[in-house]
Amino acid sequence: MIKYRNILVVIDPLHDTQAALSRAVFLAQKEDKAKIKALLTIYDFSYEMTSMLSGEEREAMRSGVIEERNVWLNEVIAATNTAGIEIETKVVWNNRLYESVIEEVLDFGHDLVVKATHPHPTLQSIIFTPNDWHILRKCPTPVLMVKEHDWPTEGKIVAAIHAGAEDEEHHKLNERIANEAKDLSKLLDANLHVVTAYPAAPVNIAIELPDFDPLKYNKNVMEFHKTALNKFVEEQFEQVVTTHLEEGLPDDVIPEVANEIDAEIVILGTSGRSGFSAALIGNTAEHVIDQLDCDLLALKPQNFVSPFQK
Repeated sequence: MIKYRNILVVIDPLHDTQAALSRAVFLAQKEDKAKIKALLTIYDFSYEMTSMLSGEEREAMRSGVIEERNVWLNEVIAATNTAGIEIETKVVWNNRLYESVIEEVLDFGHDLVVKATHPHPTLQSIIFTPNDWHILRKCPTPVLMVKEHDWPTEGKIVAAIHAGAEDEEHHKLNERIANEAKDLSKLLDANLHVVTAYPAAPVNIAIELPDFDPLKYNKNVMEFHKTALNKFVEEQFEQVVTTHLEEGLPDDVIPEVANEIDAEIVILGTSGRSGFSAALIGNTAEHVIDQLDCDLLALKPQNFVSPFQK
């Protein structure tokens, strides 16, 4: 039905119930000849610290652990309703889960990564960037972050766009989000919602410029985004679409709309920003993810190059 023919599922080693695997099976059922690979990444630092053992002995111990976890993984899959879809399994030894996931994508051409996500403690998110965030930033293919939330027929899909964008990259990313939303709405027989946020007048301008009229400014900004949103919907969608134009930051507006309408999935773009700016600012997708009670599909710009690509 849509583009996903080679799905990579990130297995959670701490749970027997795998929400990501169930979601991948659901998608694969809708595809012709779709295949799924279940990837389990494991690591135990204690096996690297056994200095009394030779390198060959340590490798043998690691191989034993990998085989043991592979047996567990196959048991998990056997207990899952896979709808007759054959699932390849792979267990790798790596202390960076995100690294093994992205390398698997690059080496084997996976076109979708599906991973269950869990709340991030705020302090940890500032000091230690979680695997989810690394994957969102650095994985070149679409990433579907799954929460414990069903996809019922005639549910709601939210396409979050930047309607006021003036650069070509954002326009293309908006179009990609729209195309993905249209495909998923057909797949799920779902209702489409398009949301965009616009900024309020900066408080410091109103203080520094006595003649500045914040009400007039807000009205002009709102009208600009309203015109852009309506034009975008008219150009991109043939079916009925519900639009949401809200004042505020995308980080706040997107979860508010999604939670208000009880959405099944939110689709948005992520820039893949890295380095110091990412540590300070993060990404809209990252800020949104823990506030959603539904799945999130994050898309990269077409010209995105992963830092893992050689």
